[in-house]
Amino acid sequence: MSLPHAILTALLEKPSSGLELTRRFDRSIGYFWSATHQQIYRELGKLEQAGQIRALPSEQPARGQKKEYEVLPAGREALSAWVARSEDPKQVRDPLLLRMRAAAVVGAPGLDAELRRHLGLHRRQLAQYLEIEERDFPPERSSEEDRLRHLVLRGGIDLENFWIGWLTRALDQEEKPGP
Repeated sequence: MSLPHAILTALLEKPSSGLELTRRFDRSIGYFWSATHQQIYRELGKLEQAGQIRALPSEQPARGQKKEYEVLPAGREALSAWVARSEDPKQVRDPLLLRMRAAAVVGAPGLDAELRRHLGLHRRQLAQYLEIEERDFPPERSSEEDRLRHLVLRGGIDLENFWIGWLTRALDQEEKPGP
């Protein structure tokens, strides 16, 4: 499971509370690894029990206090070991692909509308990624950290371009009359 590793990564980038982590997931990591706030809080507890993170000391009263977490050496070691581990690519599991396969045997009424909807979603996501790229990765930034983060974003851009091309082809074929 990669959620603990996503959390360790985010905390190494910046010590944060559970709420802050949830917001950061929504704005960055969540583009390629989603998690609910319940999952994040549950995982924070497990990581703390495992001695991989700790709540930073706070002078505020305990009631209503936001715990801010940081990664301990054991957490950094666990993340480094995970990064170095070999793992096979995951199989694509997309309901749209299954829906198209089903349409081949039961017919496809309304399928083109769903394909167009997905095309619009992918175009919007691509536009968002391109905005992030322009804002966060100017040519003059060239640290190793920036390079790797930019590669992750480029992967998202390339995937969106793939889906846009594939959906466009599917719609073109859908509009052509059959034999």
